[in-house]
Amino acid sequence: MMAVEEHKALVRRLVEEFWNQGNMGTADELLTPDALIVLPGRGQVGLADFKAFARAFRSAFPDWQTTIEELVVEEDRAAERWTGRGSHQGEFEGIAPTGRAVTVPGVVFYRITAGKISEFRGQLDGLALLHQLGVIPDKQ
Repeated sequence: MMAVEEHKALVRRLVEEFWNQGNMGTADELLTPDALIVLPGRGQVGLADFKAFARAFRSAFPDWQTTIEELVVEEDRAAERWTGRGSHQGEFEGIAPTGRAVTVPGVVFYRITAGKISEFRGQLDGLALLHQLGVIPDKQ
C-alpha cells in the first residue's frame, strides 16, 4: 500500500513542479537517466528532448496548468488522465500566437522503478488543441 501512495506522490510532483511550474530540473531528479520517454507526434525521445519539448510548450503556453483528473497505480505502473489549460502566447509548432485559451485532455502511462520514473508514455488530444487554436475549422 505504501508503494502505491509513493508512486502517486511521484507523479503528482512531476505534474506540479515540471509541467505546472516549469522546473526542468525536476525531470532530472524524478526520471531515470535512461527512461523510455514517448511523446505525441515525436515518438521515443531522450531526457534532454523531453525537457526541450516542455520548455517549448511552456514558451507557447506560459500559464499552462495541468490538473490530474484520475490517477491509478498498480504495482510498478501508473495511469494518469489529465486536463491542461493555458493561453496561446508564443509560437507553437509554427502557429503564431493567437491569445486563445485552450483546454486539452490527455493521458500518461508510467512505469516506476526504484522510486523513479523509468517509462513515460504521454498523449494529448492534438486535434482538440488545433481546433481551439483555430487551425482546424469548425464543422459545418
